[in-house]
Amino acid sequence: MNAAALDIGVLGPALLAGLLVTATHVPLGQQVLKRGIIFIDLAIAQIAGLGLMAAYTFGWEIGGWHMQATAFIAALGGALLLAWTERRWPQLQEALIGTLFVLAATGAILLLSANPHGGEHLRDLMVGQILWVSYEQLWPVAILYAVLLALWFGGRCYQRTLPFYLIFALAITASVQLVGVFLVFATLIVPAMFTSRLTSQRLLAGYLLSSFAYGAGLVASALSDLPSGALIVWSLAVLAVAGGMVIRRT
Repeated sequence: MNAAALDIGVLGPALLAGLLVTATHVPLGQQVLKRGIIFIDLAIAQIAGLGLMAAYTFGWEIGGWHMQATAFIAALGGALLLAWTERRWPQLQEALIGTLFVLAATGAILLLSANPHGGEHLRDLMVGQILWVSYEQLWPVAILYAVLLALWFGGRCYQRTLPFYLIFALAITASVQLVGVFLVFATLIVPAMFTSRLTSQRLLAGYLLSSFAYGAGLVASALSDLPSGALIVWSLAVLAVAGGMVIRRT
């Protein structure tokens, strides 16, 4: 263990990124679980990633507005398609979501197949690089999330299909570039499962679980020199299991 690795200059932006993702993904995840479309986050995240990989193959600057616009357009297109299929074939929605995920994932592989750094970019898309996040990256995300949360709670957009999918697409597109597909999925689904049996304060419990998991995972990563994203996912799972055992005993 190396206590000197606990550098607030590195861990501070990473923790703030995790808290921002938590702010939107906990309520989104509870709605996803309620609707029974568990893998929509993976599908939308992968579609946004496909947009990013397409922009990268065009030679556009990483983090530039062209790349951001391509990712958002791809995710919004996927969201509109899924909103339409939910109305057209509701009984097949989960299967269609899974198919869309596979198509987007393999599409990204095909786009990067001739790129010598393609494997590295795919890994970064899935696992994320949360420790490389800077405060400058977080300001636009914080503003976007504030608008989305205002629409979510103030406008009750989660009650209508199309606004739900659009808000979901925008939130996922921003978060997947901060923390990667795996952490996006875990932050959405694990707190939602943990709170599913609670009769009250579900949102608060989900926020607490996710916030503590991000903090614990980042500290464990700094001390052990293991990948942060993977440790945060495991922290979410371990804390959810431990919290569930406590809930059952009370």
